[in-house]
Amino acid sequence: MSRFISWLAVGIAAAFLVVVSASFSPGTAASLALAVGISTLSLSAYVVYSARGDVPAVLLGIASVAISAWTIVASMVFSASTAQSLALASSLAISGIAVAGLTAHEFENDYVVQPRRRDETSPERESSLAAAA
Repeated sequence: MSRFISWLAVGIAAAFLVVVSASFSPGTAASLALAVGISTLSLSAYVVYSARGDVPAVLLGIASVAISAWTIVASMVFSASTAQSLALASSLAISGIAVAGLTAHEFENDYVVQPRRRDETSPERESSLAAAA
């Protein structure tokens, strides 16, 4: 699974938890916060493991792992109404981290692809311009 798909899945799961914590009952929201917390924790841990050489991805992944772990603890320890509020806050934070992870991934890919593009001042370009003149 690529890093892009992992960040996208984390973002979708966190967005789902935002909707759940805003619209479902506190007990249901706490139960789903546990499930979403486990899934985002595992996906974020995969991102950290797979991107060992990429510092921004590792830092964002560690932040997402920490918040996901907190979501799991909060959904198990606190009362349902408190867990619902904490799930909303943590899911918004994870959503922001997922967007930052997707952005960092796209910047990295753009930087990798950019040097492969043909340089406008290459000798081939100059010779074709000279031939046209």
